[in-house]
Formats: sequence, C-alpha cells, structure tokens
Amino acid sequence: MTSPGLRITVAGTAEFPPLLRELARRGETDLDRVESAVREILHAVKAGGDRAVLDYVAKFEGRKPELLLRRDYRGEEALRSLEPTLRGALETAARRIASYHARQAEQLRTFEYEEEGVMLSSRITPVERAGIYAPGGKACYPSSVLMTAIPARVAGVRDIIVASPDTSAEVLAACHLAGVTAIVDAGGAQAIGAMAYGTESVPRVDKIVGPGNIYVAAAKRLVFGQVDIDSIAGPSEILVLADASADPAVVAADLLSQAEHDEDAYPLLVCLGPELAARVSAEVQAQLATLPERDSRGRTRRAIAEASVARHGVALVVHSVDELVGIANELAAEHVSVQMDGARAIADRITRAGALFVGHDTPEAAGDYLAGPSHVLPTGGAARFGAPLGVYDFVSRSSLIGYSRSALAAQAEAITCFARAEGLEAHARAVDVRLAR
Repeated sequence: MTSPGLRITVAGTAEFPPLLRELARRGETDLDRVESAVREILHAVKAGGDRAVLDYVAKFEGRKPELLLRRDYRGEEALRSLEPTLRGALETAARRIASYHARQAEQLRTFEYEEEGVMLSSRITPVERAGIYAPGGKACYPSSVLMTAIPARVAGVRDIIVASPDTSAEVLAACHLAGVTAIVDAGGAQAIGAMAYGTESVPRVDKIVGPGNIYVAAAKRLVFGQVDIDSIAGPSEILVLADASADPAVVAADLLSQAEHDEDAYPLLVCLGPELAARVSAEVQAQLATLPERDSRGRTRRAIAEASVARHGVALVVHSVDELVGIANELAAEHVSVQMDGARAIADRITRAGALFVGHDTPEAAGDYLAGPSHVLPTGGAARFGAPLGVYDFVSRSSLIGYSRSALAAQAEAITCFARAEGLEAHARAVDVRLAR
C-alpha cells in the first residue's frame, strides 16, 4: 500500500480559506465525549482512594502494582543499568535543562517599596508539592520527566511526584536525575484523580503538569480548582516554514518527527511555491515507507505516522513572506521550524509559537531532548495565550501590604467613598473604626 502524502492547497483557491479556518480551530478537542466516563473515575477515586485507583489500573492497564506509591523507586540503580550512551544522553539533557531553567529562575524576582507611607511587596514562593504526569502507552518518555520535573526542582518544589504507568528503567533513571521524590504506579484519569484529591498513600498535590491522552486532558480540566494545572494538552504538532533554500528531505523528516507521536498529530507545512510542496510531499511518502513498523518494544510506529499524515498532513502554498508569517501567527503552533533564508529575522516576526526552531540545522528533535527549554508546550493554537512550561509554573505569588496610620488617614476618604458607592458599609467602617481609636 502506498504511503500517504500531504494535502497541497494554494492560496487564492476556493478551498484555501476554509482549510485555514479549520486548522486555526484545531484545538477544539472534543473532551465532552469522554467527560462522563472521566467524571465517574474521578468520583470513584475521590471516594475510594487507593483501592479505586488500583481497580482501574487492573481494568485499563491489566496490571496489579504491589505498591501504588513508591518513594524508594531505585532510580540510581536504574540509571547505572542503562547502556552507557543512553545514560550519557540523559545526564547531558538533565544538565542542559537545569542550566536553562536556572537562568529562567533568575527572572523571577520579588520586589518591595514604600509609597506615601504604604509598604508594598510581591513575594514569590515555590508550591509545596507538584504532580507530574508522564505518559506511557504508545511510547516511553523519559524526556518528559526531565522536561517537567527539573523546572519544578529548580523552582524549589519540595515534593515532586510522577505518575507513570508501569515505569521503564529509562523513566526511573530520568526520575532520579530530575530529583523526583516519589512515583505513582498508575496512568490515565485515575492517576490524575489520585494526585488531585489524595488517597491513603498518594498525597494531594498543589499543581499537576504534563501531557497525556484525551482522558488525562479531560481529568485535568475537571480537577482544575481543586488543584492548579499547566494546560489542556492536545495532539502534538509542527509547522514548518520553508522557501527554496529548504531541503525537502529535511522538511519531510521534521514533519514525520511529530507525526509519529500520535494518529491525531498535525504535520503542517507553509511554503513558497507549489514545486517545493510537491517535493516535500513526495519525500514524506518515501520516508514513511522506510519507517520501522514497530519500535524496539514491539509498539506500532509506522502506522501511527501514516494515520497522522493522512488525517492532518497539509501543505499550504503562499505567495509572499508576509503571507507566510501571517499564517504562522494565526495558527500559533506548538513547534514552528523556520527553514528559510534569513531565518532569524523571520522568526522574530512570529509572535505566536510555543517554540521556534531557527535555521536549516535546527531539528525539532533537539528541542524534544537536549536543547534546554522544556518541551511541554501549548498545543492547538493555545500559543496565542499560553507559554512553555517553566519554573514560573511551580511558584505562587503573594502581595504584602502595610499601611502606616498617617497613610491610612490620607486615603481614608477615598477608600470609604469606594466602599459606600458599592453598598459595602462594613468595608467603610473597617477604615473608620481604625481612625477613631
């Protein structure tokens, strides 16, 4: 069977505007179709604690963990067991991720000043306990552990709990390198519920971060308010921007690097010229045909990438750089790869993106593993308002306010005027009683 190629659409044709509108609304994930089932799971976990979580693990994962929560998870031993090259890669990634986020932490600053007798301050403190979801299933993601737990550790979080089903040696090693303090041996909505509500063995966390499937995303949305969350993550996506200087084989390889994540992933291309689009599409087909059918653990790989390309593989052909930049900002993609002459100048014009990969020699895969910034990024157009995961996701802010008596006297009339205009007499009297002492 011939592998699928990209759907090529040219600006100015009748089908171009509706396709662009459809892509711009790709983040409207249908969480409602699983919400009822997820509510049932969360309710059961809240009421039944450990037993409910373990029952769902047996039902959905076909396993019976000996312990739901492990603090002694033998991560150092797992790290030593790895093949030396892989161990070195994990250690290098951990070092680079920590270095980047340490610089990020320097930008989180408290401040204090006095103005007209009023002391004003902003205080930043780390959350006490963070929950991190590390997906299992279609792949093994030690990188996601490093990219989420290390920013939490750099922020100063005391207790970092990772929920991951049937953890591999690679994931355990990453937990050790990242400073994870405990592992919940469960996945899915039941793991989110355990961390959000707490059980007999799993302590309640303050924030849950990390990507997962539609059930995990729905669970995170439903527990928001009980705990904080980072975002509602959708399928992975890449937007490659290319001109005649781009190598079609490189562009195709980057598109497939995201297509292989999930059948619903979005491999998108915006380019100058239909010839380039056709050559990239042909390369996508050729490279798909050579992808392994299964990975080293026997999990399907090629079929996932083929489904992604068939469903969402699109090449939009435009006629100017201005049009290309405008579409990139409208789509606000998770990963944006700029493979063009003057790539940095073009990247500087793209103001809505999770992460930008600048130039022909910058593969998106480097950002997934080794570059340094967290690869947990806003998806589905959420880069319009969202941001990469970082140390700022693991802190809380408090305002400190202190009045001198003279300062209160000076502002009393304005404060009580506001209060009485809003019909809140007790507010006004809280000022009056102080000045009457």
